[in-house]
Amino acid sequence: MKILLIKTSSLGDVVHALPALTDAAWLVPNLSCDWVVEENFAEIPKWHPIVNKVIPIALRRWRKAPLKALFSGEIRKFWKNLRAEKYDLIIDAQGLFFKSGLLSLIAHGKGCGYDWDSARDKFASLCYRHKFIISKEEHAISRIRELFAQSLGYKIPKREASYAIDLARIGVDLKDNWHGKNLVFVHGTSRDDKCWSEEYWLELTRIATQAGFLVKIPWGSKAELERAERIAPTSQNVEVLPKLNLSQLAQVFLKATAVIAVDTGLGHLSAALGIPTISLYGTTDPKLIGTVGKCVIHFAKPNLDEISPNDVWGAI
Repeated sequence: MKILLIKTSSLGDVVHALPALTDAAWLVPNLSCDWVVEENFAEIPKWHPIVNKVIPIALRRWRKAPLKALFSGEIRKFWKNLRAEKYDLIIDAQGLFFKSGLLSLIAHGKGCGYDWDSARDKFASLCYRHKFIISKEEHAISRIRELFAQSLGYKIPKREASYAIDLARIGVDLKDNWHGKNLVFVHGTSRDDKCWSEEYWLELTRIATQAGFLVKIPWGSKAELERAERIAPTSQNVEVLPKLNLSQLAQVFLKATAVIAVDTGLGHLSAALGIPTISLYGTTDPKLIGTVGKCVIHFAKPNLDEISPNDVWGAI
């Protein structure tokens, strides 16, 4: 059986889809999967053994310059790639009319997705031949696992969600000494109201470095780089990392004692890799979209400033 998964973004959402693929690979013989995903996250599907082909899409970039995307031939090339194969099923795990539902109509195959009351965007359900009722009160990972189970005709296995990331595909040397006495501080996120106080990051860095830890700080934008550089002078044991892709960041995480992250996709990536992860949440409900992994601790307060550096250090 050959299926097409549509789960384009964001980073955390893409990571959430991996356990459903693991279930399907275990229970459906000779299953092969292609995956439509935003170009910035195209590395992640390649890490799962069952994924055959990754079809990158650039909706975020195309929206900024639609005429350029149209006349450059990028959209035509994507359309051709999307329709190149005939699929037994197309599973839309995104549940948005314009972002994913229409893609399931363009591709060759029977569309499967959330029904009118289950989809994030109700109109997306109009795009599918097979529609399924899946509670919105379940965690995002459970929702996608259930969508796959109903689409492919099996019951979710009674075991914990498994991301089944193949470390060799990331480029990790399995003989390497993975864990050192170092911490990764993921301070950047998409919204200001999800950010933890810079003063608190400074204090946590001071505590950690005095305890003999090396603190590594990644960044993904100019603003995040500037914040990282303000934190770094706290100690000589702080390293501001260069700009890294997702595979390179995964390798950094795999060598960490723990990762401390605000509400951002990199926290989900760390948890998926099995790294001890401490996640800081404000208005987000971690019961629905929080990090899930072997060793995960959630701090959730409507006001993030109520989570103190000493609280986080205690968790570490």
